[in-house]
Amino acid sequence: MTNIGEFDKSHRDKVRNLKDRLFGLFMSVGGVSVIGAILLIFFYLLYVVFPLSYEASIEKVFSTNGPRSESSLLLDIDEYNEIGLNIYPDGVAIFSSLLGDKIIKRSRLFPFKGPSETITSVAAGDPASRVYAVGTSSGRGNLFQAEYELTYPEDTRVVIPGINFPSGQEPLVLDSKGDAIRLISGQFMDERGTVVSVTNDGRLLVTIITVETAFLSEDKEIVYETFQVNDTSKNLTEIRLDVEQRDLVTVSSGGIVALWDVSDPKRSNLVDKVSVVKPNEKISAISFLSGGISLVIGTESGSLQQWFAVRDENNLYTLRKIRDLEPMPTGITNIKPEHFRKAFAVTDKGGNFALYHATANNKVADVAGLFDDLSTLAISPRSKAVLFADSAGRLDLFKVDNEHPEISLGALWGEIWYESRLEPEYVWQSSAANSDFEPKYSLTPLVFGTLKATFYSMLFAVPLAIFGAIYTAYFMAPRMRSIVKPTIEIMAALPTVILGFLAGLWLAPYLEKNLAGFFLIMLFVPSIVFLTSILWPSVPRVIRERVPDGWESLLLVPIVCLGIWSSLALGTVIEIQFFGGNLPHWLNLHYGISYDQRNSIVVGIAIGFAVIPTIFSISEDAVFGVPRSLTMGSLALGATPWQTVTRVILLTASPGIFSAVMIGMGRAVGETMIVLMATGNTPIMDLNIFQGFRALSANIAVEMPESEVNSTHYRILFLAALVLFLSTFFVNTLAEVVRQRLRKKYANL
Repeated sequence: MTNIGEFDKSHRDKVRNLKDRLFGLFMSVGGVSVIGAILLIFFYLLYVVFPLSYEASIEKVFSTNGPRSESSLLLDIDEYNEIGLNIYPDGVAIFSSLLGDKIIKRSRLFPFKGPSETITSVAAGDPASRVYAVGTSSGRGNLFQAEYELTYPEDTRVVIPGINFPSGQEPLVLDSKGDAIRLISGQFMDERGTVVSVTNDGRLLVTIITVETAFLSEDKEIVYETFQVNDTSKNLTEIRLDVEQRDLVTVSSGGIVALWDVSDPKRSNLVDKVSVVKPNEKISAISFLSGGISLVIGTESGSLQQWFAVRDENNLYTLRKIRDLEPMPTGITNIKPEHFRKAFAVTDKGGNFALYHATANNKVADVAGLFDDLSTLAISPRSKAVLFADSAGRLDLFKVDNEHPEISLGALWGEIWYESRLEPEYVWQSSAANSDFEPKYSLTPLVFGTLKATFYSMLFAVPLAIFGAIYTAYFMAPRMRSIVKPTIEIMAALPTVILGFLAGLWLAPYLEKNLAGFFLIMLFVPSIVFLTSILWPSVPRVIRERVPDGWESLLLVPIVCLGIWSSLALGTVIEIQFFGGNLPHWLNLHYGISYDQRNSIVVGIAIGFAVIPTIFSISEDAVFGVPRSLTMGSLALGATPWQTVTRVILLTASPGIFSAVMIGMGRAVGETMIVLMATGNTPIMDLNIFQGFRALSANIAVEMPESEVNSTHYRILFLAALVLFLSTFFVNTLAEVVRQRLRKKYANL
C-alpha cells in the first residue's frame, strides 16, 4: 500500500521538475529572443546600407524622331523627362514631346538681320541656372533660359514650356565690328550677366550685362558694355565662364589652359597658365562641374582630368590637377555635368557613354558602343534620364538609376581633395547654409572622435574604478563597504543627460578659468595621498589605534579636499604670475595650441563618471569573490597584503576585471548625450586634448532627424551605426575570448 507521504513527495517532485523545465524553456526562449533581436538589428542596418553599393544602371526607354531631320546645336530636357528642347542654326527653338513626334511649341530666339545670319556658337551655363548663351555670324548674341511651368487642369499634370530672356529678347551686340562669334560662354544671376565670346579673328571679348529695374513702374532697362581682353592666345579652342562670373578658363590648340579673373573686365588679370596635356595630345572637351569650381578636361586620347584653383604658399591661386579619372576608350567628344552633384556624363568618338563622379573618383556606369553618330546630349535636372540626339535629329531617351554616385571606399575612409581645400583631407560635412555645396561623407573623423572619447574617458575611469574596487573589496571594513559600494553603484542610475548638462554648462567654463589649478590637482593630490600613506605609520600609536581597521580611508577625505582647494588656489596665483592670467590664451600665443572650451578633457571626465560605477561594481565583485583560502594562504606563507593583492587576488580576479573594463569601454563607445552636450561637436581630427570632436553616436543623434529618408546622407548615417555595431561586437567577442583564456589560466590558483 502506497504511503501518503511518499505520494506527496512524488507529486512535489513532478511539480518541481515541471517548473524547472518551464523555467529552462523560458530562459532558452529569452536567450534566443535576445540573439534574434540583435541579428534583426544587424540585418536591418545592412538592409538600409546595402543600396550604397549598387552600381548605376542605364536603360533605354524609347526613341523618337526629332522635330527636324538635322543635327541640333543644343539639347535640353525638363525634370519629368517629357519635353525636349532643340536649338537649330537658324535660331529656331522647338519644344517637342518625348512621348511622341508632336511639336509643342516653336519660337525664334531673336530676329536675324537677314538670311545670311546664323547661330555659330552655343554653350550651356551653370546647369542649376539652366542659362544658355548663343552667338551669331554677325557678332550678336544673347542669353536665354528654358522654363517648364507645371499646371494641373483636371488633376492632370501638364508641363508648359517656354523661353525666358533674362537680358531681354533684343539681341546684344557682342562685337561692334560684326565679326562672327566662334566661341561663347555666358552666365546670369541676380540681375547681372556676363557673356564671354571669341571672334573669328581671335579677339576675346567680355560683355557685362546689368538689368536695372525702375522703382515705381518696375520697367527693366538692359545696360551692357563690351571689353576686350588683351594678351590672349589667338588660337583658342574652348572657353568657359564660371557661375560666379569671376573666373574664365580658356584653352588653346596647344593644350594650354589659362585662368583669368574677369570680375573687373576693365582690368582682366591672368591668374595662371599651365599645360595640361602631353606635347602630342590635344584637349577635345572641357566643362565646369556644378558650382563652377572644378574643371573637367577630356583629351583626344580619352583621358579625363579634374582641375581647380588652389592657393599656394604665397596666397596666390594656381591651377592644380586634383585627380586623373578612369579614361574612355577613344577621344572625348562631350562632357555634360549634372545639375546639383559633382557627377558628369561623357561620350567619346567610339559611341561609348559613361557616368562619373569626380570627388569619389568613380566611374559609376559604362555603356559601350551606344551611338554611331552622336550630336549632343542633355541630363535631366533630377539626373534620372539622359537625352541623346544624333546628326539625323533622332532622339533617344535613357533612364538612369544612379542614386549614390558619391560613395566609394576612398570617399568614406580616405583623404579626399575637395573643392576650395588646400590639400586632401578627411572631412565630414553633410550640410551647409546654401546649395552651392558638395556633401563630404568621410567617416574617419567620426571614428577618430569615438576613439578619442573612449580613450580619455577610460584613462580617467579605469584607474579610479579598479583601484577603488580593490581597496573596497580587500582593505575596507565590511560596514563601510556596505555603504560605499551601493552608493557608487547607484551613480549608474544618474541620467547621462544630467552629466552632459553639468559638463557643458558648469565644468567646461570652470575648467577654462582654472586650467592651471586642474593640472596641479593631477600632480598634487596623488602626491599628498602617497605622502600621507608614508607618514601614517609615524603617527603615534594612540591615535592610530583610535581608527578602526578598514576605516583609514575616511581620513583621506579632508586631505583630498584640502589638496584640491590648495591646487585651485595656487593655480590661480601661478596663472597670474607666469601666464598673464589666462593659460589657454598663453598656450595659443606661444605654442599655437588652440583651446576649445568644450574639449576632450571635459568629455573624458564626464564619460568617466558615467562608466566608473559599471567598472567599479563588476571589478569589486570579482575581487571580493576571490576565495578567502587563497588570501589567507598567501598571508600565512609570509606575503604582505600588497603582495597578496598583486600576485594572488589580481591574477585570480583578472577575468572579471577585464570584463569590467571591456563593458565600460563599450559603454563609453556608445555614449551619446555626454559627447553631444560636452564637446564642440566638430568633426575634426586633432590629437590636441584641448580640442573637441564628434563621435559616431553623437553624429547619428544630431543628423538623423534632418536626413531625407533613403537619401545618401540617410544611408551613411545607418552605415555609421553599422560600424558602431560591428566594432562593439568585435571588441566584446575579443574580450570574451581573452576572459575565457584568463579564467582557464588562473583557475588552478
